[in-house]
Amino acid sequence: MGDTRPALRDTARHPGTDRRGPVVAALMLAMALAALDSTIVSTAVPQIVGDLGGFSVFSWLFSGYLLAVTVSLPVYGKLSDTFGRKPVLVVGAALFLAGSLLCATAWNMAALIAFRIVQGLGGGALQGTVQTLAADLYPLKERPRIQARLSTVWAVSAVAGPGIGGVLAAYADWRWIFLVNLPIGAVALWLIVRYLHEPERKPGGTRPRVDWAGALAVFACGGVLITALVQGGVAWPWLSASSIALFGTGLALAALVVLVERRAAEPIIPGWVWRRRTIAAVNLALGALVLLMVAPSVFLPTYAQSVLGLAPVAAGFVLSVWTLSWPVSAALSQHVYRRIGFRNTALLGIGAAALILLAFPFLPYPGEAWQPALLMLLLGAALGLFQLPLIVGVQSTVGWAERGTTTASVLFCRQTGQTIGASVFGAIANGVLAARLGGASDLDSVTRALDAGTAPESTRRAIADAVHAVYLGAAGAAALAFLVLLVLAPRRFPVLKAQPAEGDTAR
Repeated sequence: MGDTRPALRDTARHPGTDRRGPVVAALMLAMALAALDSTIVSTAVPQIVGDLGGFSVFSWLFSGYLLAVTVSLPVYGKLSDTFGRKPVLVVGAALFLAGSLLCATAWNMAALIAFRIVQGLGGGALQGTVQTLAADLYPLKERPRIQARLSTVWAVSAVAGPGIGGVLAAYADWRWIFLVNLPIGAVALWLIVRYLHEPERKPGGTRPRVDWAGALAVFACGGVLITALVQGGVAWPWLSASSIALFGTGLALAALVVLVERRAAEPIIPGWVWRRRTIAAVNLALGALVLLMVAPSVFLPTYAQSVLGLAPVAAGFVLSVWTLSWPVSAALSQHVYRRIGFRNTALLGIGAAALILLAFPFLPYPGEAWQPALLMLLLGAALGLFQLPLIVGVQSTVGWAERGTTTASVLFCRQTGQTIGASVFGAIANGVLAARLGGASDLDSVTRALDAGTAPESTRRAIADAVHAVYLGAAGAAALAFLVLLVLAPRRFPVLKAQPAEGDTAR
């Protein structure tokens, strides 16, 4: 049998199902907020720039938020293991709402970017703690259901974000993009305060110590490296002095993080996160997953509009169909991993995903819209079979006191994979375009020329070739994830039998 047999006898004191509803509703609302704010600003950029100016730095509206979320995840994970999930979630939600209100009152682009960073610091707490609480609230046999719900909320919110942002910017005002967070977040915050109750800690223990030096080192290192990845090839060339200086500084800070964390009594990023084969393999595999997801998420809408000639709404539908199959596949994955185990189920899913991604370059040119849509439907099913077993499996290998750190490490690797994917695949696409068209062509300028009707048919063909190359790169990332699991992950995940004192209580 698979590796989950012992876990089905999970004896943790999980809250009664009759009172978990309000807490789960709060978690889903918090997840929706975090997902929406990753994408909702994109279609409102023209209105924001027209009102505030700052066109040369508007990309930091996204980069600043992403940076803050990514570098804060490990810190929040450790804090939730030290002080409990509820205080971290409450502080994170309050910080997110404060950042949203400040964004709505921004008077120039610099202020809006600064407030987006504040918002991202709250978003990091929401993402990490919501996933951790989902594992705390449910025993192993019920976790696929809650994780499938969260996956659905994330996927739908992320895909719907640009459309909602465009509607609010066009028919109301771009500031409403941030103001709508306030009532939704307030409801989520109230539900958490009212219904989430954690077991009281026994007095007399040692006072928790926070590794503030490690937290600062992690912030600095992550900030520098992510800035180098996000801005490299955009604000300056990859081999410029700026890129070399940032990467060099980032590597030096990474060495400092290792030194500080090895000496810390309670490190923010404990060494066991990478010494345990299961956690290390899942971190790397899910980092590769998000890296490959950049290909369809970023480049498929451009392909659908520029090559297939679809309107923006229809192009968005071609992408969004994977939100239909992904959660269904994730919910059904428990029937597979109970038979063949977590690792083998994930291998099945990512192997299928690699084949589907490889099929994309063989689509006919220019082709019909249903062809990439069908591939996206199949890809969503494959990735649902890959992602959820790994998340449920890795959370089940640790106890309550390590679950926040473990979940945060997984999410940190996912965020980092997204950043790397955007940089790598952007460079691949622009490189193919430059080779096909000559000169220093890039995807943005070429698509604008197509929209203006000033580009020849060869440009359309070049865009198709560029996106095909990106999908081949995504297939390579899928193969890398397959190899990581095959080599590093144990055949059977070492699932722990939960202790009776574990778990949060909802009442």
